[in-house]
Amino acid sequence: MSAKEEFEKLPEAMPKWIRDHVELYLSDPDKARMWDSTIGGGPGPLPTLLLIARGAKSGKLRPLPLLYQEMDGKYVVIGSKGGAPTHPGWYVNLRANPECEIRVGAKRMRARASTASGDERTRGWKKMAAMYPPYDDYQKRAGSRQIPVVVLEPIGPA
Repeated sequence: MSAKEEFEKLPEAMPKWIRDHVELYLSDPDKARMWDSTIGGGPGPLPTLLLIARGAKSGKLRPLPLLYQEMDGKYVVIGSKGGAPTHPGWYVNLRANPECEIRVGAKRMRARASTASGDERTRGWKKMAAMYPPYDDYQKRAGSRQIPVVVLEPIGPA
């Protein structure tokens, strides 16, 4: 799952700064772990992991950097898509194929994704929104779509 050649070509519609961040994560993961969030309205450097999920339809591997926080020995990410009315593709992919790879700096591991609910969702949302306040605005913008809080539980080395 780790060979760069196995990754699906990044979509041309993907913003350049995200494509650049993927490339940086693949070439210098320690440098890529901290992302300058001011480009997206955030407070400055924030931790990112590289999620490598399998496409629900294509079956190909798709890398994407995401903001994260650690919680209970797991990694929490938010499926905000900037408050769009639909879920991000990576979330749809994880629902179809919950086993994935995550890279946290140079640390690589296999993980299993699940959608948090109840107290776990509440705690994960509060932790992420405290780190990156635009998430609360994204939820308002999303209308009736509840933005998912995704828990990535490590299950072994990659």
